[in-house]
Amino acid sequence: MKKKDVINYINVFLFLLPALALFIFILIAPIFKSLYYSFFDWNGMTDMTFVGIDNYKELFTSKPIYFWKSLGNACLLAALSVFIQLPISLGFALILGRGIKGERPFLSIYFMPVLISTVVIGQLWLKIYNPDYGLLTVALQKMGFADLCKPWLGDERTALMCVFIPTLWQYVGYHMLLLYAGVKGVSPDIREAARIDGASESQVNRYIVIPSIKPILKVSVIFAVTGSLKSYDLIYVLTPSGGPKHCTEVPSTRLFEMLISRNRYGMGSAIAVVMIILCFAFALMISQAFKERDIYGK
Repeated sequence: MKKKDVINYINVFLFLLPALALFIFILIAPIFKSLYYSFFDWNGMTDMTFVGIDNYKELFTSKPIYFWKSLGNACLLAALSVFIQLPISLGFALILGRGIKGERPFLSIYFMPVLISTVVIGQLWLKIYNPDYGLLTVALQKMGFADLCKPWLGDERTALMCVFIPTLWQYVGYHMLLLYAGVKGVSPDIREAARIDGASESQVNRYIVIPSIKPILKVSVIFAVTGSLKSYDLIYVLTPSGGPKHCTEVPSTRLFEMLISRNRYGMGSAIAVVMIILCFAFALMISQAFKERDIYGK
């Protein structure tokens, strides 16, 4: 290897070193630290007691099994995000990507909820759901459906869906902007050629635009699923105690309870490790599902 090449490699390494150090100390090191703590019984102050995998056994087998319920809630939120939130975002992106009048203002309006603090959004929707003077209650009463009014966040049949609706409202613009960038990247010449050949707008979107933005769709699906598994702040603001009978509890709120309320750092670390594994597993499965196949299907 030439001396000049060695110097170039050293320069590249030195330029990457600060980012690599941040990546290791901010992301990688805490993961291994959490893995280490998960094998101990520790309250954060006294000496740690090694318990092996007992924290994981308790997590999945203890009665009542709240963790399984919290994991099921997170998976349900992920499914709702993928099959409700993303189609809405894709629809907006396809409409705005056609270059309609007022395209820029609409982009700003749809993206605005993403910029608002989640705590503020939670307080806003608490007022909407208020069973006494909330906007939803007043609207139902005005339309003659007063019998349908209820404490929306206090009913285990509606609490989880009432948590999802603000999440959808907040992040639909985020995914829309990602997909919109992909739609605008499709060559107008290809779309025009398809229209000349007699393709309708829906056919252009189905056979040309959507296949062209599959990499962006993959990223949006990964963000939607992993974001649902990690969701915490909005759920905690709307239902601080996990809702009636833990019906809105997710792994993140369960982790917070173990760490802060019970001072069980080992159990909290075990939950964190399980969440990390699930996020990586779902990301890999989604990437595999979107993987391009050749003409032989391999």
